[in-house]
Amino acid sequence: MGALARKLSTKLAPSTKGTLKVLTLDIENKPAVVNAWGLFKQNISINQIISPSAVFGVGYKWYHEGKAHFISDHHDGHEEMLRKTHALLSEADIVVSWNGEGFDLPHLNREFIMAGMTPPRPYKQIDLLKTARKQFNFQSNKLDFIAQQLGVGAKLHHTGHDLWTRCVADDPKAWALMARYCRQDVVLTEKLLDVLRPWVQNMPHIGQWTGDAWCCPSCGHADISKHRDGTAHAFVQQYRQYQCPKCSSWIRGTKKLLGPTETRQARIN
Repeated sequence: MGALARKLSTKLAPSTKGTLKVLTLDIENKPAVVNAWGLFKQNISINQIISPSAVFGVGYKWYHEGKAHFISDHHDGHEEMLRKTHALLSEADIVVSWNGEGFDLPHLNREFIMAGMTPPRPYKQIDLLKTARKQFNFQSNKLDFIAQQLGVGAKLHHTGHDLWTRCVADDPKAWALMARYCRQDVVLTEKLLDVLRPWVQNMPHIGQWTGDAWCCPSCGHADISKHRDGTAHAFVQQYRQYQCPKCSSWIRGTKKLLGPTETRQARIN
């Protein structure tokens, strides 16, 4: 991890261990096989599909554990991979991903329903690609580029599309590389969660799991009362404003200060 990442990175509060289940997840799809007459500007109809794309690998890591894992068609069989992934999602309180809302989770949901499975237990999603797109203007929003820009590491180098075709052919060496590649993506995504934490706008309030209602909602750090920094202005009300000393997230207090009507009345009196 680079100097910039070390400066910006903030772990969840220790009090979340054992109470909050944060799952970072990344999938790998096998390519579709189609009949086509050319390479460019092709309009592939559904009757040209020989076999559709499908999930054939899932990388994951629990936040408070040190190791990332990989399950796949090759290592576990397709049905068992789906069963394990469904169980992981059902256990998670928060699922962290890079483009998971638009890609990983919809692909998994398709696999679940095609396997006759019901939806997993509901969970909250944090899609860090959405944070990157909304909050910044990096030259590229690819995971590899932003991970390197922020000093958390880089994606694992591989052989390109050939790796996927060799995995479809069930080459054990290709699957070993695919497992390493997917696990590295999961590790990068979790590290970016710790760096981007104060910028994430849809972070569920961590106090729901720590039992501390007055803590930093982003990281769960409890000692924020001494770190007041100005006033937060809503549309018609004012509140005390704090900044977490650990992750630097901004927090609006719960007690209302004088609103416009009360302020005007105070001047009259």
